[in-house]
Amino acid sequence: MKNFTDILTHARRLNAATKSLSVAELKEVAIKLDGVISQREQDEAELAQQQAAKRAEAERLRREIDAAGLDLADIFGDVAPVGNPKVKRKRAPKPPKYEYTDENGELKTWTGQGRTPKPIQDAINAGGNKNDFLIK
Repeated sequence: MKNFTDILTHARRLNAATKSLSVAELKEVAIKLDGVISQREQDEAELAQQQAAKRAEAERLRREIDAAGLDLADIFGDVAPVGNPKVKRKRAPKPPKYEYTDENGELKTWTGQGRTPKPIQDAINAGGNKNDFLIK
């Protein structure tokens, strides 16, 4: 679609793309394009009219609310404002599930999530089982 838009909005590209069309075909395309333009103008005019009507109605309601001595809390109560993001809680860390000794001889643990530690992966590659490292 971008390529089509680039052609339509650039005179040289449009000329090159329509080189094979006859004058009659170009006039037919121009008529169709004029139809699209007039339809788009009507749609935009209707949208502007609808938005103006909405703004007028909102202003009328604002005046009535002010005249009645009310505020939004009286009307909507304790409703939370739209767009408030929920608070994300950090989950508790998982307890370790596996235990292994690293190359320095230190005893370490692994939850079973993420990348498999090298000593466990080496044992699996040698035909072992991950369950051999379960914490008892």
